[in-house]
Amino acid sequence: MSDLTFTRNFNADPTKVFDFVTKQEHIAKWWGPETMHCPVLDMNLTKPGAWISTMENKDGQQYTVSGEVTDVDPPKSVEFTWAWHDENGDRGNESQVRFDVASDGSGGAVFTLTHRGLVDEDSRNGHEQGWTSSIRKLEALLT
Repeated sequence: MSDLTFTRNFNADPTKVFDFVTKQEHIAKWWGPETMHCPVLDMNLTKPGAWISTMENKDGQQYTVSGEVTDVDPPKSVEFTWAWHDENGDRGNESQVRFDVASDGSGGAVFTLTHRGLVDEDSRNGHEQGWTSSIRKLEALLT
């Protein structure tokens, strides 16, 4: 198993950052790599429950991921499970994602994304690329 962690400082109020990483109307604007859009997004990370997202690239290839929100502590953290679906719609290896938001002490926010339990280094590297791209989109929205 493999894990990855990202930490980014945003020049935005921590409560605003938490809203942008948990509320569907904001998630829809940054979720998924920059080359993709989400034709399916049923994602409310403000309370425990199921979520699902389908990302689509410019060639029409679709990638579905889903999980369950397992812990919410507004405006500090949210944790949820994560598993990709195969071509038959079956869920694969389940991993765990956590978003933490804290004050940076000067009006901004420190955002930490932790993705634990990835099956191997290839999976870790692929998720690192995807999350890096998604976080760039989030950062553009917050600035």
